[in-house]
Amino acid sequence: MTDFTTYMPMALEQARMAGERGEVPVGAVIVRGGEVVAQAGNRTRELNDPTAHAEVMAIRTACADLGVERLTDADLYVTLEPCPMCAAAISNARIARVYYGAGDPKSGGVAQGPRIFDHPQCHHKPEVYDGIAERECAELLVGFFKGKRGD
Repeated sequence: MTDFTTYMPMALEQARMAGERGEVPVGAVIVRGGEVVAQAGNRTRELNDPTAHAEVMAIRTACADLGVERLTDADLYVTLEPCPMCAAAISNARIARVYYGAGDPKSGGVAQGPRIFDHPQCHHKPEVYDGIAERECAELLVGFFKGKRGD
């Protein structure tokens, strides 16, 4: 059996960089065969693109760099529970495993809300592991929004 290695510290670094750019601090890393193939943070404001979430940006990069449309043997590490849009993209990309940090009661699409992977029309359901570095991921988001509100 192989020892589990988390790539959440890299996702957290991507999230921090997104926050420094004024984006909601969410970061994602895609790993295949123990090799990082893509890293991204949110870029919705920078690109004026509501689909430029960290997960979507990482999926786009990984697919383009690898020359594939599906990431069947890849793992995704993301600091926040994917929203419904990102969960659908993850399913369409056929990502094997999703590891996420903080849950998202307001906008989540995996364990909260519409639970995309449990929907009968979902074509692929990845293995999902939550709570990876949950405290760090949540604190990063809480700190960001406190700063925005001036608390």
